[in-house]
Amino acid sequence: MSSRPELKVDDEVGFIRFFRSLPSRDINNNNSPSTIRVFDRGDWYTAHGPDAEFIARSVYKTTSVLRSLGRSETGGLPSVTMTVTVFRNFLREALFRLSKRIEIWVSSGNGKGQWKLGKQASPGNLQDVEEELGGAIGTSMESSPIILAVRVSARSSEAKNIGVCFADASVRELGVSEFLDNDVYSNFESLVIQLGVKECVLQTDGTKKDVELGKLRAIADTCGIALTERPTADFGTRDIEQDLTRLLRDERSAGTLPQTELKLAMGAAAALIKYLGVMSDPSNFGQYQLYQHDLSQYMKLDASALRALNLMPGPRDGSKSMSLFGLLNHCKTPVGSRLLAQWLKQPLMDLSEIEKRQQLVEAFVMDTELRQTMQEEHLRSIPDLYRLAKRFQRNMANLEDVVRAYQVAVRLPGFIRSFENVMDEQYQTPLDEQYTTKLRQISDSLAKLEEMVETTVDLEALANHEFIIKPEFDESLRVIRKKLDRLRDDMEKEHRRVARDLNQEVDKKLILENHRVHGWCFRLTRNEAGCIRNKKEYLECSTQKNGVYFTTSTMQSLRREHDQLSSNYNRTQTELVHEVVSVASSYCPVLEKLAGILAHLDVIVSFAHVSIHAPTAYVRPKMHPRGTGNTILKEARHPCMEMQDDISFITNDVSLVRDESSFLIITGPNMGGKSTYIRQIGVIALMAQTGCFVPCTEAELTIFDCILARVGASDSQLKGVSTFMAEMLETANILKSATSESLIIIDELGRGTSTYDGFGLAWAISEHIITEIRCFTLFATHFHELTALADRYPKSVKNLHVVAFIGDGTEKEGKKKREVTLLYRVEPGVCDQSFGIHVAELVRFPEKVVNMARQKAEELEDFTSATADHEQNESPVLEGYSQEEVEEGSTLLKSMLLKWKAEIEAPGGEHMSASEKRKILRDLVMADEKLQANKVFQGIEAL
Repeated sequence: MSSRPELKVDDEVGFIRFFRSLPSRDINNNNSPSTIRVFDRGDWYTAHGPDAEFIARSVYKTTSVLRSLGRSETGGLPSVTMTVTVFRNFLREALFRLSKRIEIWVSSGNGKGQWKLGKQASPGNLQDVEEELGGAIGTSMESSPIILAVRVSARSSEAKNIGVCFADASVRELGVSEFLDNDVYSNFESLVIQLGVKECVLQTDGTKKDVELGKLRAIADTCGIALTERPTADFGTRDIEQDLTRLLRDERSAGTLPQTELKLAMGAAAALIKYLGVMSDPSNFGQYQLYQHDLSQYMKLDASALRALNLMPGPRDGSKSMSLFGLLNHCKTPVGSRLLAQWLKQPLMDLSEIEKRQQLVEAFVMDTELRQTMQEEHLRSIPDLYRLAKRFQRNMANLEDVVRAYQVAVRLPGFIRSFENVMDEQYQTPLDEQYTTKLRQISDSLAKLEEMVETTVDLEALANHEFIIKPEFDESLRVIRKKLDRLRDDMEKEHRRVARDLNQEVDKKLILENHRVHGWCFRLTRNEAGCIRNKKEYLECSTQKNGVYFTTSTMQSLRREHDQLSSNYNRTQTELVHEVVSVASSYCPVLEKLAGILAHLDVIVSFAHVSIHAPTAYVRPKMHPRGTGNTILKEARHPCMEMQDDISFITNDVSLVRDESSFLIITGPNMGGKSTYIRQIGVIALMAQTGCFVPCTEAELTIFDCILARVGASDSQLKGVSTFMAEMLETANILKSATSESLIIIDELGRGTSTYDGFGLAWAISEHIITEIRCFTLFATHFHELTALADRYPKSVKNLHVVAFIGDGTEKEGKKKREVTLLYRVEPGVCDQSFGIHVAELVRFPEKVVNMARQKAEELEDFTSATADHEQNESPVLEGYSQEEVEEGSTLLKSMLLKWKAEIEAPGGEHMSASEKRKILRDLVMADEKLQANKVFQGIEAL
């Protein structure tokens, strides 16, 4: 923290006045601003007020870094300073993880201490800060800057028309979609998950749409998406055709494109284009592509399924393999990692497309040499081609970028040769179609780029990390280079002369060096520097840790001439570099196409790598068309769980058969493996539909149109939603979204309310799924009574239980303590116990607490039994008596009990023993002749 810049502001009073005049911003639920303002002060940054406090807590983790700007007695302004490095780290954290907006204010440059808004950024709009973020953009799945605008038109209270437009600025694409949705917006939720949206632009008009806006806000909140509200005017479509005509690569008028018929989506497009400001940057014109996203093309996932299946890494995930993305991501390129994240959120629904991917994965599984060559030799050296292409498009590229594109181009023949060496004909055809033929075409397209670079760029200078034009390429450069080389020879002569004069070894004690400040000069070690003292011809420049820098009048003259020639060389070269970069820019479409091919290859090879290197190899699943076939898995495993340390995973079979076992109820002890069992089926189904092999010894699956999950407590209390309410909202979403081709996963439904209400809801929901929706369902529960559904619906419901072995245990303090061993094996039938107290023992609850829990559980069982017996016997006891006799007996008994209570609670009664109290009760009964004569009391007494 000592390296933090000091807080020094020239006009403190003026700045504080300016800062406090800025418009206010929204404050989030956690009392932090949604937009952070940062002030660029040259080579350091400051933040003030609530922003400073937020940065102190989130970056420095302490408020001790806060300083007060202005005098605290007159209301000083809390402030914090950041170095460039700290600011850039904060920028990544704020945009990628905390979903904040950033404003960077810069000095207006008029010398009056005034400020203007220089740059703005949000999670879906990173264009202004790409340089500050550097390599953080596009290096992981977390940084794909997808931003989406949405427009809603309510057809009725139930049905909604939704139009969306979304953009990925990194690849200059605009996507549009229009679809019908229900009142819980489950299709919209699936869409934002499929796309990996980071920011959502909403239309606000104040009144009747507020309820709908609240629902969209809730979905964005659940999915971790930043929200931006824009006025209705921004969604007007008056200029949209004109804007699209200028933006799109397609030379036709935008009005002739079928997508422009989607009026709601076009309104969303208008708002998005305005929000991103793409029309103000001419480099965007003619660069964008427009396509239509078909929501039904991919399996739908809701946010609960995303969490239940551990699809993407969470903030607390310790090891890479704790999420499915982390497990499967052995990609060697940034574009591959991003495509993998996209595939996991967009599992396929088309059987032929799934089988194409499976065939390619199988090719790399079977050919070890091909897989290893691709991973270790070829893919490892490919940069982020989308990011590279974008540098060219935005006129930010330099000669180094041209060389990187060249280095990719010269590697393509290696890829092609590796594919040509595949001997197995059954794999050669699909590999040729997907990769070899396309790579040959691209390699041919890049041949001219290779030729240009080899002709113009000095490739030998790359060894010194120098990116320069060949001197031979231009006569002016050649002349200057010749003069520079002659100067270097003269410098070497002077170097040797000085060494002889000072009696120092060349390049050991006396070094000729190009210093960043002093230019070409000499350096002696500090120990040897005494030899130039008191010698007028040697002029000292500076003394530093690594030695003493000095020069001579001859070297000064040579240095001045060298600097002049170097400047001329760079100026002449700059024009040539500009020409080379300009020519290379024309290859952007080819580079983007190549990026797509290599990303696909990278993900397929990664799937094959994981399939082979799992503790037990994965298998290729047989897939059935939608609506047909069953899901039968042999020795299924959870792919993430089996990779954890110290776990020997127990495999289980799965049988989801239509009209036989489509609804599985799983009971059994806590921690017995119910949750793992039902989740692993969801994970395997998702893996299969992305085209990956699956962790089983045999597998056949039907194609699911969506996976819907209701798992765990999902506490949302910080957002004002109770556990039970969150549970009911998730379940309502399932019931409104599921079709007969869905997979539903329910873990512990109805635990957030009373036992009776919870069981009633669980039963009703189950019955609705069985009779109305009729889809494959996995239901893990502690309501053992729910297993009775198997008797009512024998053609749909099957009971399973996780097995626990109950041993005799050991004798302790005169009591037999049973021992329970969880076997994690799933077998047919019902488990009638939960073993909750045993789990408390396993996690080492204090023995006193465990014993009390056991005692209370036994008391509750006794009480329940006694109540049941009493209710069973109550009617026969009172049968045969008139209403008057029952009321008289009740009154007499109550009166006698009140007398007894008064006696035992009288002074001194607290010292009575139980037998003494019973004796008083007997005496009172014997003394009450009316009570004894009552027929009802006589009947009770006879019991």
